[in-house]
Amino acid sequence: MHTVKAIYPGTFDPLTNGHLDLIARGSKIVDELVVAILRNSEKSPLFSVDERVEMITEATAEFGNVTVATFDGLLVDFCRQQEAKAVLRGIRAISDYEYEFQMAMMNRKLDPELETLFMMPAEKYTYVSSRLIKSVFQLGGDVSSLVPPMVVERLKVKTAG
Repeated sequence: MHTVKAIYPGTFDPLTNGHLDLIARGSKIVDELVVAILRNSEKSPLFSVDERVEMITEATAEFGNVTVATFDGLLVDFCRQQEAKAVLRGIRAISDYEYEFQMAMMNRKLDPELETLFMMPAEKYTYVSSRLIKSVFQLGGDVSSLVPPMVVERLKVKTAG
């Protein structure tokens, strides 16, 4: 039996409903979906890697074929370690496509067997990014329709004081 395992990489700082939309839809296309959190020391994330793992694990508990992992280094190396055949990436706008196209071509150069699956989020989330969520929330805006409720609670705790 041939199964398809895909990696959905990102920083997920924080997890948004757009991410969850792609996870839900992606999990219907592949047999196994690994949400892979990039441990990137160059960025200054609001949430620690452990906090992001907890949030994503809680938010994806209903999906029997979704797991959460962390990685650093090259995505293609992580995909090989996981024996994944595909990378799932979301595209919200043309600017995303240009960047994602370059990454997909480089990944193909590094591993010709690795495929990239591009998905567009639901229309209501096409403008949502983790960066925008953090900015709007820190300025007092309501993001409750754009992130899971536990993310709102964790944002309140992180930004209190």
